[in-house]
Amino acid sequence: MSIKPDRWIKKMALEHRMIEPFVESQTREGVVSYGVSSYGYDIRVADDFKVFTNIYNTVVDPKNFDPKSFVDIKADVCIIPPNSFALARTIEYFRIPRDVLTVCLGKSTYARCGIIVNVTPFEPEWEGHVTIEISNTTPLPAKIYANEGIAQVVFFQSDEPCDVSYKDKKGKYQAQRGVTLPKV
Repeated sequence: MSIKPDRWIKKMALEHRMIEPFVESQTREGVVSYGVSSYGYDIRVADDFKVFTNIYNTVVDPKNFDPKSFVDIKADVCIIPPNSFALARTIEYFRIPRDVLTVCLGKSTYARCGIIVNVTPFEPEWEGHVTIEISNTTPLPAKIYANEGIAQVVFFQSDEPCDVSYKDKKGKYQAQRGVTLPKV
């Protein structure tokens, strides 16, 4: 496997619709950066957020998640309460090739503020909007800016395609749109 540079990412996005919409260069002026970087792509967070609340005092159970545990917010800015989290989604829709795996990491601008972004790898032949978990690890409210960078995706291409892809397995998050809650 090898990490892929910006010219490969541009080619795959423009010719094979791997990332839509696609920003060909890194946008930085006055925003948390997004777009193509040297060896990856900085994804943007959309303006749809699900902010966790314990108002109903339910148990967090990945096998039986209660959607009432979230407050839906659609805004240019999302305030995450202290020691809490929000779910969001990317603006970009991804179509990962069969011979590619990605790793997604939070951006240092947010990490330096105690805001941690968790996204799982995008498996070969997975497609959809990425659901992002944004944790506020601080004792203060944290501000997230919609339509700006939130994390960086790094692409690894194998010398050969995988035997069984996410699409082959009929993965439960295949072709997801919007913020997607846990499924079993």
